[in-house]
Amino acid sequence: MTRSPALAPLFFAVSLALFAPATVLAQAAPAAKPASARPAAPSWVAKSNEYTQILIKAQAPFQPEQVSFFGVPGFDDQVFDFGPNYAKRFREATAKAKAELQAKAASETDANVKQDIAILLRAADDQIEASQVNEKLTRPWLDAGQTIFQGMQSLLSDQTPQERRAKAVQRLQRYVGVMPGTTPLTTLARQRYEERSEKGLLQPTQIEVQQSLDNAKTYVQGIRDLFAKYKLDGEAATALDALDKQLADYNAWSKSTVLPTARTDYKLPAELYALSLKNYGIDIDPRVLIERAQLEFMETRNAMQQLAPLVAKAKGLKSTNYVEVIRELKQPQLKNDQIEPHYRNTVMPELDRLIAANKVVSLPQRPMQMRLGTPAESAAQPAPHFLPAPLIGNTGQQGTFVLPLGNPNAGADGPYDDFNYPAGAWTLTAHEGRPGHELQFTAMVERGVSLARTLYAFNSVNVEGWALYAEAEMVPYEPLEGQLIALQFRLLRAARAMLDPMINLGLTDRDTAFKVLTEQAGYSKAMARQEVDRYSVKSPGQAGSYFYGYSRIMQLRAETEIALGDRFDRKAFNDFLLDQGLLPPALLAKAVREEFVPARKAK
Repeated sequence: MTRSPALAPLFFAVSLALFAPATVLAQAAPAAKPASARPAAPSWVAKSNEYTQILIKAQAPFQPEQVSFFGVPGFDDQVFDFGPNYAKRFREATAKAKAELQAKAASETDANVKQDIAILLRAADDQIEASQVNEKLTRPWLDAGQTIFQGMQSLLSDQTPQERRAKAVQRLQRYVGVMPGTTPLTTLARQRYEERSEKGLLQPTQIEVQQSLDNAKTYVQGIRDLFAKYKLDGEAATALDALDKQLADYNAWSKSTVLPTARTDYKLPAELYALSLKNYGIDIDPRVLIERAQLEFMETRNAMQQLAPLVAKAKGLKSTNYVEVIRELKQPQLKNDQIEPHYRNTVMPELDRLIAANKVVSLPQRPMQMRLGTPAESAAQPAPHFLPAPLIGNTGQQGTFVLPLGNPNAGADGPYDDFNYPAGAWTLTAHEGRPGHELQFTAMVERGVSLARTLYAFNSVNVEGWALYAEAEMVPYEPLEGQLIALQFRLLRAARAMLDPMINLGLTDRDTAFKVLTEQAGYSKAMARQEVDRYSVKSPGQAGSYFYGYSRIMQLRAETEIALGDRFDRKAFNDFLLDQGLLPPALLAKAVREEFVPARKAK
C-alpha cells in the first residue's frame, strides 16, 4: 500500500492512522494543564522549533492531514498531494529545506539546538531515501476508502474545536474533486497505479486488496457517521453522495484490475525490508534480531510455565499448563458495556496508585482517557492503540487509549478474546496508558519538548520500547493473574521480533507464524490473524521494534544502575527518559551518560 512520505512514520506507528468517531463512554476527563499553567520550556527549545518549522512547512503540503492532526495551523481543509511526480516533488522540497537548514545552522552554537538540527537533517536524508527506494521498487496502490476515512477522522473528533471541524466539509470536497481545481482521490490513485506498469515492480498483496474491498462499506458508513455526529452531513451531502459512487467505482476497478495480479508471496526484496527496519529504528541485522528474540521467547515461555501453577492454585483452575491457564482466565468475557467501566474504574486508578506508591515515575494530576473503537476504526486497525493529542498548539487536549472490540478482517477465525477480560486489562493499560504511551506523549506536551524530538526524532523503537519497558515496570505490583498475562504479551513481542523478519526474509510462512501465536503464545485466531497481517501486509518490519526498543532501554538501565550504585533513583531515571522526548536509543543513551549520570553523581 502506498503511504505518504513526510510525517507518516509517526502518524502510523503510534496511532496506526486511526481517529475514531466512537462516543467516549466515560465522563469527559478534565483538560490537561492550560499552556499558562505549564512550566516554561527551556529557552533553546524556541530556537530549535524555528528550525523545525522549515522542514514542516516544506513537507506539509504532501501530508496536510497529518500535520493538521498534530496541531500545525492552516491545513485543516487540505488533502495530501497524490498528483503526478508527487514523490519527486516531495524529495525536491525536502532537499531544499535541508539546504536552508544547513545554511541557517552554520553559526549555531547551542549544543541542544545543534543536536536537534542533526536530528532534522538525518530525518530529511532518511525520508528522501525512503521515497527513492519505494518509487524504484513498488507499484503504488492506495486503499482509498481507508485513506479518506482516516483523513476525515483526524479532523472530526471531540477534541477538535468546532471551528476547525467545519473545515471537514472542504476537505471532503477536495477528496472527491468537487472543489474547483481538484481531482478525485480515486482518479489520482488509479493514475498513479496505471502509470507504473513496468515489469518487476512489487505489487500490493492480495490480502490487503481483498481486505480493502471487504471493508469498503464499513469505511463509507464510518465517514457518514462522522459527518452526522457533528451535524455537517447536510452541508456535505453532495460530496458524500459523490464519495459513495467514486469508492464503488474504484473498488470495482481494484477488484477487476489490481486483485488478479496482486502478489501472494510475502518475502520482501532485501533492500526494501532493510529500509523498513531502518525507518522503524531497528539498526541491527535482522538475523541477529531473530537470534536474540528466539532466546527471549524461550526464556519468557519458561517463566510463564513457572508462574502458571501458582495462578491456577490461586484461582482454583484445573490445568497448570500456561496456555490452558490463560484460556481459563479469559472466561467469562466482559460484556461490551462492562469493558470501559472496568478499565476506567478499576484498573486505571489502581495503576496510578501503584505508580505513585512505588515511585515509578511522575504522574499528571488528572485521569487518562480511554474509549472503545468503532467498526470502521477496527477495520483499519484491529489492535489496541493510542491516539496522541496535538503536539503543536495544544490547549488542553489529551491523547486517548482506544480498545477495539474485534477484528473485522479475521473472517472465519472468529472474535477476539484477548483484551476483554480482567486479567488482560493490567498490562494493556500499562502499555497504552500509564506509564506507557499516554504518559510518554503527555510528557512531551506538558514539559515543552522540542518539535525535532517529537515529530522528527521519532521511530517505532523508541516509542514502543518505552511502552514495553513501562509494562515491565508495573509487573511486580499487579495481581498474580495479571503478571501471567504481562508475560504472555512479552512473549508476543519476542514472537514478533523473530516471526516478522523470518516471514520477510523467506525463512518461514504465515501459516507457521499463525500456529506459533495460537498454540504456543495462547492468542485467539482473530488476534493471530491481525498479527500475521501486521508482519506481512500492514507494516513489515515494525513488529520487531517493541522487543528491540525494550532491550535497548533495559541495557541502558543496567548500565546506569551499575554506574551510579546507591545513587541510582528509578523515578528520576524514568522521568529523565520522558524528558528527552522521542530520542532514538543511541541519542537517549548519550543523554543518560553525559547528563543524567554526572548530575546524579554530583548530588
